[in-house]
Amino acid sequence: MDRRIYGYIRVSSKDQNEARQIEEMKKHGVDERFIFIDKESGKNFDRKEYQLIKRVLNQGDLLIVEAIDRFGRNYKEILKEWREITEEIKADIKVLDMPLLDTTQYKDTLGNFVSDLVLQVLSFVAERERDNIRKRQNQGIAVAKAKGVKFGRPKQVIDDNFEKVYKRWNLGEITAVKAMELCKMKRNTFYRRVKEYEKVHYEINTI
Repeated sequence: MDRRIYGYIRVSSKDQNEARQIEEMKKHGVDERFIFIDKESGKNFDRKEYQLIKRVLNQGDLLIVEAIDRFGRNYKEILKEWREITEEIKADIKVLDMPLLDTTQYKDTLGNFVSDLVLQVLSFVAERERDNIRKRQNQGIAVAKAKGVKFGRPKQVIDDNFEKVYKRWNLGEITAVKAMELCKMKRNTFYRRVKEYEKVHYEINTI
């Protein structure tokens, strides 16, 4: 059976563009039909396209990834997946930005030793970078919160328009659907504001 060449691409979010990685794969002989793309975190290997590529890989096939951190960012799992592909499936892996990580080239004992060493170091670095990214994100959020930045959806306030619409709805002049339309609120938001409004007016009336 002829060797088939597959490309695996991972970007961290749906907003990131994978076009550059696709072009890189095509330069190295990967047919676009055999490029698999995940738009997910590298924290583990529970990714749809990655799991699919593992199922279609056969002995002698070649899997190309651009960089080890595109493969994953979990040290232990990178080593486990690498060994499953190269030792159990008996396919080859080539990491484009690290020539030493090319199992088609280094088959002797020394070559395997060097590749294993480089793989362990780069896998460790990839995981550390993931931890650093998460730490920087948490620090950024903490600083933003300290400066009064609000996260999540902006809260819709109870304004004069809501009060007028509420009174008409409460008197039975308009339906709840019409009231939501006039307030430009979804069902859950509308009833939540009704509850808040009634609670405030109940407290005022009992003072």
